[in-house]
Amino acid sequence: MKSNLRTGMGALLMMSSALCLGSEIVPNILPSEFGAEVDRDIKSVRDATAPFHSLEQAKAAGYEQETDCMEKPPEGGMGYHFTRRELRDGTLELNKPEVLVYEKRADGSFKLNGVEYLVPISAWKHSDPPTVMGQPLKRFDRGGFFFLHAWIWEHSPSGLFADWNPRVKCSAPME
Repeated sequence: MKSNLRTGMGALLMMSSALCLGSEIVPNILPSEFGAEVDRDIKSVRDATAPFHSLEQAKAAGYEQETDCMEKPPEGGMGYHFTRRELRDGTLELNKPEVLVYEKRADGSFKLNGVEYLVPISAWKHSDPPTVMGQPLKRFDRGGFFFLHAWIWEHSPSGLFADWNPRVKCSAPME
């Protein structure tokens, strides 16, 4: 009887722990390899951008399509960039990414895969690049901006902050 009670209590403890931590465990995304502070930031951005799984809500919030699907085989794709232009300034706000990155499904709907942070080079007045989630943004001189992708909704085998995600495809819409 004691053994069954321990087993039952152990299972109950594991279930309650999973319920408490469940929202912080996302396979291949959270926990990340970047530590607790970055994990908190990722969770915060996921919470802030969750409504934008609906492209209609993203558009209502001011995000407009800026690019067609971007892909660079064999490295992967980025997808469609929806930008909120008024956020393109010299500041970064963790929970207000300048860009939402989507992938088109076979039925024509869009799936939110990640976010991108942008700072115009002309607006940045410091010698070091801007940072977000502990990561320095990359300088893209031809585009005139610093940028950083964060694949917070679709795991990227190339890394959470990789430019390209091998799982994102443009040529064949996802099912």
